[in-house]
Amino acid sequence: MSEISFIFDDNIYKGQQGEPMAAALLRSGLLTITNSTYHGRPRGVVGLGVEEPNALVQLVSGTQESMRPATVIEMAEGLAARSLTGIGALPELPDEARYDKANRYVDTLVIGAGVAGLKAADEALRAGHEVLLIDDQPGPGGHLRHLGMELPSPLKDILVHKNLTYIPRCTATGLYDQNYIVAVERRSDHLGDAAPLNRARIRVWHIRADRVVLAPGAFQRPLIFANNDRPGIMLSHAAATYVALHGVRIFKRAVVVTVDNQGYRDALRLHQAGVHVHAIYDVRPDAQGASVDAAKAAGIPVRLRTTVLDTTANAEAALQSVILRDLNTNEIVETTADLLAVSGGWTPIVDLATHIGIKPTWSAKHAAFLVNHAINQLQTAGMLAGDFGGDDDPAVFFGPALDDEQARNAYIDLQRDATLHELRRAVGAGLHSIEHIKRYTTIGTAHDQGKTSGMLTIGALCQLNATAQGGNSVLSPADVGTLSFRPPYVPVPFAALAGRERGPLSDPIRITPIHPWHVEAGAVFEDVGQWKRPWYFPKQGESMDDAVRRECVAAREGVAVMDASTLGKIDIQGQDAGVFLDRIYTNMFSTLPEGQCRYGLMCKADGIAFDDGVATRLGKNHYLMTTTTGGAAGVLAWLEEWLQTEWPELKVYCTSVTEHISTIALVGPKSRQLLQELVTNVDLSKEAFPFMHSRMATIDGTTVRIARISFSGELAFEINVDWSDARSIWERLWSLGRPYDLTAYGTETMHVLRAEKGYVIMGQDTDGTQTPHDLNMSWIVSKKKEFIGKRSLQLPYLQQAGRPQLVGLLPEQGDEVLPEGAYITALDAKPDEQGKTNHTGFVTSSYYSPTLGHAFALALIANGLNRMGEVVAVPIGKKGLRATICDAVFIDKENLRRD
Repeated sequence: MSEISFIFDDNIYKGQQGEPMAAALLRSGLLTITNSTYHGRPRGVVGLGVEEPNALVQLVSGTQESMRPATVIEMAEGLAARSLTGIGALPELPDEARYDKANRYVDTLVIGAGVAGLKAADEALRAGHEVLLIDDQPGPGGHLRHLGMELPSPLKDILVHKNLTYIPRCTATGLYDQNYIVAVERRSDHLGDAAPLNRARIRVWHIRADRVVLAPGAFQRPLIFANNDRPGIMLSHAAATYVALHGVRIFKRAVVVTVDNQGYRDALRLHQAGVHVHAIYDVRPDAQGASVDAAKAAGIPVRLRTTVLDTTANAEAALQSVILRDLNTNEIVETTADLLAVSGGWTPIVDLATHIGIKPTWSAKHAAFLVNHAINQLQTAGMLAGDFGGDDDPAVFFGPALDDEQARNAYIDLQRDATLHELRRAVGAGLHSIEHIKRYTTIGTAHDQGKTSGMLTIGALCQLNATAQGGNSVLSPADVGTLSFRPPYVPVPFAALAGRERGPLSDPIRITPIHPWHVEAGAVFEDVGQWKRPWYFPKQGESMDDAVRRECVAAREGVAVMDASTLGKIDIQGQDAGVFLDRIYTNMFSTLPEGQCRYGLMCKADGIAFDDGVATRLGKNHYLMTTTTGGAAGVLAWLEEWLQTEWPELKVYCTSVTEHISTIALVGPKSRQLLQELVTNVDLSKEAFPFMHSRMATIDGTTVRIARISFSGELAFEINVDWSDARSIWERLWSLGRPYDLTAYGTETMHVLRAEKGYVIMGQDTDGTQTPHDLNMSWIVSKKKEFIGKRSLQLPYLQQAGRPQLVGLLPEQGDEVLPEGAYITALDAKPDEQGKTNHTGFVTSSYYSPTLGHAFALALIANGLNRMGEVVAVPIGKKGLRATICDAVFIDKENLRRD
């Protein structure tokens, strides 16, 4: 390894290329890395990997990620970081490096490249499988890497097999049904420089595998004792690895406390690296095995049935001495030490298996929860399956009995500063479920999801039960069960989830073929779905209100034009098309004559209005459906869901043609006169071309389809033309429209016009709970046929009195536009004892109408259709506002204007 420089908390340190930052910080003498989140206690490195609860840092260079354990950050020249207290910060500037996503299908996926994972990969390769091997470490070998040992040659050969792909630094973050796995691959943490343009900094893998082998290994766990969080207290395997493998030489005198033979192996490594090991304290009454014999042969003292009870700190708040208790005699012993290495047993990594509902089983033999699963699709291996190897015979022990004062500083979850005292409070409050206790104490809810604290919590609950039962616990860890683990297994940066879909690509911008004209005309745009739609067209010096009023007057008294190309359009063909639409819509479409149009409403299966639009019958088995702009994709998916899963026997084919057909709406009393100048082969008179009819026509040699459809209540024609011809037709209209004072209008004017007629906008005048009857649209609900949602409309709760219904509102003050979303209350409503006033509805749409010379609104009001003429309150401002409930149709109830 080459020596590099890095910055931590504004100080320059030296490290080795590729080693963990935690090792470099320890070698530099930094025992205290940060202070704890809530109690502000000094904390240092505890573990080796993602289980690390204390040493969290904020990267200042490269990705500038927050909340990354220093134990997993690989050192590189120019790396800069700072310590955290459990709360990170987002970078101020966007990261220009590339993030990516990839998909992979493979015969066998092996998660974990330790010895067990490599052997599982070898078995799959011998069976002729294509194998993908992923591991969150920088290199293969697992436990062997921490021991500084090379892989045996047979295992090395596996890595170069032609049918194996090995991806290091790749963490499986979620396991889902049907062997779907999400994994996050990180490039080497050389974060001082941006990632090369041809290489992603982080890649998210979406993997499907016929067979998955889980061999993720295990975490060593700590013990619960008083003041168990001081810098200098570490997991024994981590301490031995930092000292023996990474050359950390800051420890002079160590105490090892263990429940298994791993403590002996780690004590021997410390001893061989030059650390004076004062003694090994073992909670077991007897200890046997090669590891024990080797430690004794090295001259390390061993004391059985003894464990750590408490610790003291020096002036720098780091470990100074260890207080131990003989579990047989209760004798207290204190000894000085600057390192306390704790081996509390192993906790196999069960997280991924639990993601798909596999419940771990308790093994008293291994003092751990295991997942020994062996079916064709999913297998476990290594420590997860109970193969601990070695000569371990662990005790089921999580810490000594502590009094109330000691329990206040006996930490279970170091990241959450949650103590044994708080666990006792939870039990004292009557909580028994591990999930309830988790939420009461917040144990296991930090970034690490209880990787070191989860098993301690379970063990402590059993010990508390034993105390309550006079020393004989009726609970075992099997009775308590494990915590719930949810994806992701480790935190994932949002940038990685976004991949390349950032900035302009985060939500694609869609524009109509007439968009450049709108830009030239000075339109102000709004986002509707993913579309840029003209909101209004201000003239020089006009405000938005001025522009909208001018546009409204033009549509009501002259002629106006709108680009309606964003309407969702679905081409529906097939011999069963009419039958299908009858089932989709609440009204009949199979009886619609060719060349005619019909407004339709569709419901979900629960009877709630979903989307609406106009469908035109173009031929015997051919319809063109329009949907709301924002609902187009959802409607198409809805149609396909029913065709593919419920009615596959129907011969129907649905094709999105939104971007193929552009729609130009020509509106107003003079629209027929203007259009007749362009169209010479179609009679546009009301007798020859009735409302809701469609005709093929020609404009300057271009074939168009014209429909008598009105979303304004005025005489209107919708010109449908191929996308590529839309702008030429639009400009031709403008060239002929100057004598008519043709006016372009945007979505705000469209809303005023449609609301004056009481036309509903799904998602604005509905909140996902309205039936057709609530919208005063019972007229569109067929009694002659079945349709999706019909039976649900009979449910009592959808027929009960007091449901919100769509009505109109006229404010008391004619120029007072009610805020959309404002609550509506009864005029005499009074606050209750808590100061809350029950509301009876809310405003859904609200505008000023130049035609009415008055503000108006639409609203959902409880039992509103039976409350016409009632004055209600809108509690806005100090005095509040008043409005009268009225019919939702404000203009031309007789529909005379549309002809």
